[in-house]
Amino acid sequence: MSILLNEAFLFGLFGGLGLFLYGMKIMSEGLQKLAGERMRKILAALTNNRIMGTLVGIGVTTIIQSSSATTVMVVGFVNAGLMNLMQAIGVVLGANIGTTVTAQIIAFKITKYALPAIGFGVMLKLFCRKNRTYSYVGEALLGFGMLFFGLAIMRDAFDPFKTSEQFRNFFLLIGDNLLLGVLVGTIMTVIVQSSTAVIAITLALATSGLISFEASVALILGENIGTTVTANLAALGTNLAARRTALAHFLFNFIGVAYMLVLFPVFLQVITAITPGDPNLILQTQAQADAFGMRVGDNPYIARHIANTHTLFNVINTLIFLPIVGLLAKLTTVIIRGKDEVAEYHLKYIDTRVLNTPPIALGQARSETRRMGQICLEMVEETTLYLKDPNEKRLDTLVKKEEMVDLLQRDITNFLVALSQQPISSQTSKDIASLMHMVNDFERIGDYCEKIWLLAQRKQQQKIIFSEIADNDIADMAQKARDFLALIVSALDRGDVSVMEKAEFMERTINQTEETYRNGHIARLNTGECAVQPGLVFIDMLHSFEKIGDHTFNVTKALVGRK
Repeated sequence: MSILLNEAFLFGLFGGLGLFLYGMKIMSEGLQKLAGERMRKILAALTNNRIMGTLVGIGVTTIIQSSSATTVMVVGFVNAGLMNLMQAIGVVLGANIGTTVTAQIIAFKITKYALPAIGFGVMLKLFCRKNRTYSYVGEALLGFGMLFFGLAIMRDAFDPFKTSEQFRNFFLLIGDNLLLGVLVGTIMTVIVQSSTAVIAITLALATSGLISFEASVALILGENIGTTVTANLAALGTNLAARRTALAHFLFNFIGVAYMLVLFPVFLQVITAITPGDPNLILQTQAQADAFGMRVGDNPYIARHIANTHTLFNVINTLIFLPIVGLLAKLTTVIIRGKDEVAEYHLKYIDTRVLNTPPIALGQARSETRRMGQICLEMVEETTLYLKDPNEKRLDTLVKKEEMVDLLQRDITNFLVALSQQPISSQTSKDIASLMHMVNDFERIGDYCEKIWLLAQRKQQQKIIFSEIADNDIADMAQKARDFLALIVSALDRGDVSVMEKAEFMERTINQTEETYRNGHIARLNTGECAVQPGLVFIDMLHSFEKIGDHTFNVTKALVGRK
């Protein structure tokens, strides 16, 4: 107990763990910024093919270095309706393999390069700010160095336990009682909220010669159960499909650990056969220690055995479950019963669970903004049709879409504000500002559509009749505004920033047309061809369509980076 309360141990353990976790965070953020659009394209490549889904899960998790983050993202995608349960389970299977890459990296004996990596990473980060790629590489290197430096500090902190019989007896008990080891590994992962951190602690203990290979494997199996808790917590309050996805992750790992415990001796033999060296070798002399570049009492081979255990368990588990993904999905529907009610209008792409992954979050915001633009285009088209045929059903649809545009403006803006408070690059900050301008202008387009159909209602209620010339003028303005908006929404979908010249021409045309038709109306008023009351409605409609053109041009400027 006195050792547990030892100041040097506590400072070393918590300081080392803190450096490790923060290093993981910085490295992950640097890699995410480097990957950026590539990661979104990997996710976009997802198909109904379960093998493709598994490969996507491996790729994304390897990039962001966290299976928990991937599964939380997947839960969010399912909740947003972007993935079905079968697709999501495939990604989760791959995520479990992808996260083992981290363990393989930290199993290498490269701790001595930690400080140079930190120094070089800081130099790139501080002195290459104008070159974003070098800056992101520096960020990843800094995190990489901090990760290994924290690992070295934790390993040193465990030195006092080499002489503690109580500590050794406890971990001997874990080696003899595998269920206890699995339970300890699960609880540690739930507390730390990072499976990689628990693996790092296990590696530090094992490399210091404090725990046996059997005890290490039991802790690793427990960690695989504990890591599923994060996704299940993230699924609270989501729809049925999202909760079932999180449950599938738990069942997948829990069942895998269960049969692996039954086959434990065989599993250990396989690991020993594919990994060189004796996993229970303890360096007894200084000569041995010097030969391995380690210390007396250390275990030189166990780190690679632990990393291979983690990888092989997840590969075997994935290969077993991949053909029966359908059965796993059915099992989750049996355990979590019920049927989701699908709302007619809801956020489709945005989910706050991915805010910690800025490239994905920005991609979601773009997708939701494009969707908002498409809804506005439909509103302009429906409004034009309502002018010709004031149908109540069409009006109900317009009112719902206007409410949806208001909802999107509020929620996208809130999401972008939250994203701007994350550690992001200057370019991401500019993209966020542009998207904010876009959603505000799209919302104003919705407002002007509402103004036009309210004018149409007033026209109908007061039995106002336009002349044939006025009807044709309004129809022409409506078509020009619609064509302009359709061009920009299409450019937004394609990410086409070469539309400014055409947009400027269409904007000038709409302004000139509005002026021409307004002057024509004034001339008709002077000759008595038009009455004053219809004229006021006519002028307001013209002005509203012209304002739709103005806000469409504002969207164009945001698209090409001028706003």
